[in-house]
Amino acid sequence: MLNTDEIIIFGNPYAENIFIQLTDEHDMELMESEAAILASLYAGADWQIAAVPVGNWNHDLTPWPAKPVFGRQDFGDGAPQTLQALLETVIPALAGAQKKTRRFFLCGYSLAGLFALWAAYQTDAFSGVVAASPSVWYPEWITYAQQHLIRASAVYLSLGDKEEKARNPVMATVGDAIRRQHRLLLEAGTLTQLDWNPGNHFQNSDKRIAKGMAWIFEQAKGREER
Repeated sequence: MLNTDEIIIFGNPYAENIFIQLTDEHDMELMESEAAILASLYAGADWQIAAVPVGNWNHDLTPWPAKPVFGRQDFGDGAPQTLQALLETVIPALAGAQKKTRRFFLCGYSLAGLFALWAAYQTDAFSGVVAASPSVWYPEWITYAQQHLIRASAVYLSLGDKEEKARNPVMATVGDAIRRQHRLLLEAGTLTQLDWNPGNHFQNSDKRIAKGMAWIFEQAKGREER
């Protein structure tokens, strides 16, 4: 489950635009760097990042069970409980007395990116999604995406240009899968962007997520000004 007592806020604590990012230990080590990169990419100050630690990465972020693709730990079906915790505990706590004006975006890297996409198919609570190097290779994911409509108005996708060259045959499908995900979003009329970054899955995650946040925020600001 989510460690809701350990949420850490980066950026402006009074901001009305809140990026909720589900994190593991590695993500937490890079959060200050990520916030600094976002500040350099976007000049506005009306944002904050709420880093929410995840207890069991392989279970809490996946929507249905699957056999291990690497290592020995199975994937689980904890995503519905994680989303429930976000909607019933995390968002109300972050919204506080400003719940009518605060706007929420969901962000994640790797399996957390997959969860962010899945959650946006379940609820319209998130104005936008940042899915950086998302695990769209996950078994049956693209079939699911083909059969459902996403409810977020803007979705940012990215991948490292070496990720589809992975030796693992399942993970090597990620390039074709993210291209298909992007096409499905375009066909549905969703405002979306697919960026390719240099490197493999484990490089520059802080920069990749910050780039997505800056793009999402620019789209949200643009819609307000129109």
